[in-house]
Amino acid sequence: MTGEADIECGFAHVSDGVWLMGAAQPAAYRGRLTVRPLRGWVAPDRGSLRLVDVAGRASCSDAARPFVTRLDCAGNLTVVSDRILVAPAASRTASRLVRAVPMSFRYALAATAFRNPGWAVVATASRVNRFVLGEDDVLSVRMESAVAWTVKDPTGHCPRLTMRDILVPRRRGKTLRLNFYGPGVVWAEGAHGV
Repeated sequence: MTGEADIECGFAHVSDGVWLMGAAQPAAYRGRLTVRPLRGWVAPDRGSLRLVDVAGRASCSDAARPFVTRLDCAGNLTVVSDRILVAPAASRTASRLVRAVPMSFRYALAATAFRNPGWAVVATASRVNRFVLGEDDVLSVRMESAVAWTVKDPTGHCPRLTMRDILVPRRRGKTLRLNFYGPGVVWAEGAHGV
C-alpha cells in the first residue's frame, strides 16, 4: 500500500511503495530504488513519467519549477503530465493527448488521469491558483498555464481572426487558449511571459 507524500522545503518526500514520478526524479533517495518505464500500447505520458519502486525514502524536487503543490480531489483528476512530480501509481487510470487544435499534434498536451482517491504533487514555475466553476461557467486559460482539472477535457479557443491577420500576419500572433466548462475545479499557474 502506498502512503502519503510529505512536502517540506520545496521537496516532496515519499517512502515505501510504487510511485509515478517525473522523468528526472527522484532528486535524492535513501534505500533501494527500481525505475521502470510505463507500459501500454498508447501512453502519451510515457516520455514524462516513470514507475519508481521505493524501499526506503525518496525526495523529489525540480530546480526549474520550485513551487510544489499537492492537488487533492474526491473524484477524477486530470493533470498535465509534465507538471507531475510524484503521485501514487495505483491511482493512475489512463493517459491521453488533449488537443487544442482538433486532429493536430502541434498544440497537444499529454495528460494523466487519476481516480478516487485522486491526488498528485505537482511542480510549477509559479504559484498555483484553484478556480471553482459553476454549472454554466467557462474559464479560458493559456495553454502553458494549465496544470490540472476535474471537468471534462478542454477545447481550444483562438480570438477572432481578421482578414488582415491572415494576409499580413503580425510577428506576435493570436494566443491560443483552453476553454474549460463547469461544473468542476481547474488549477492554473502563472503565464510564462510576453
